[in-house]
Amino acid sequence: MKGKIVLITGATSGIGKETAKGVAMQGATVVFTARDAQRGEQTRQELIQQTKNPNIDVLFCDLASFASIRDCCNQFLKKYPALHVLINNAGIVDYHRRESKDGIENMFAVNYLAPFLMTNLLLDILKKSAPARIINLTSGLHSGTIHFDDIEFKKGFSGMKVYGHSKLAIILWTRFLAENLKGTDVTVNCVNPGMSTTNLGRDAGWISAKFFKLLGKKPSIAAETPIHLASASEVETITGEYFENKSVKKINEETYDMVAARKLWEISKTYVG
Repeated sequence: MKGKIVLITGATSGIGKETAKGVAMQGATVVFTARDAQRGEQTRQELIQQTKNPNIDVLFCDLASFASIRDCCNQFLKKYPALHVLINNAGIVDYHRRESKDGIENMFAVNYLAPFLMTNLLLDILKKSAPARIINLTSGLHSGTIHFDDIEFKKGFSGMKVYGHSKLAIILWTRFLAENLKGTDVTVNCVNPGMSTTNLGRDAGWISAKFFKLLGKKPSIAAETPIHLASASEVETITGEYFENKSVKKINEETYDMVAARKLWEISKTYVG
């Protein structure tokens, strides 16, 4: 990946950190986002030391704030002439309903609307840098259909149900975006890295957190598929697919509903302005 520029969200721990490490070891210039500047710089130094690659940078970004996402993208565009791989990795699980800085249900905002906005803000540079790749992290816990009548779960909130809803939104958006990007030499795929022993369950209550820690695989193993999608030549032309264990997987039919995907796309555009 020498000469390639990779941007990854949320790489101060877990799968994101291991993915950043994996692509940095292949010689890529790696830029990652962090919402804690001190922790971000500490991670940057660690990654440089571990990979012997000095071309690692960190940008501040609070994914619960559209203003912060816009500012982060502007910073990236000022500093870098190209973007070859965008990895929308960051995600959260909330046990109780809370809202983002923009007053939107937090998991819908951070897990879905944040990557939706960031990707759209960076689409022009991705197209100019083509061949380029977008990789969206989803989950095997995606479920059901999009709740268009109450998309923010103002009623009947349940942490894991809403998390699954945000991850279903990622898959539908990935498929719709792939259609829109045909002919641009920019591919977009989503990946289920599997349950991992990361900090993802930290806000989801002690039972869920314990569940993640007990049943999860090591982040270094979970990061193998995102790294493969970012770097492997054999996936260069594959787009609009759902990956598990480095392979395309066919999943439940709700994730192929392009009518729902288009409706979600229009609603998302309104949300992010």
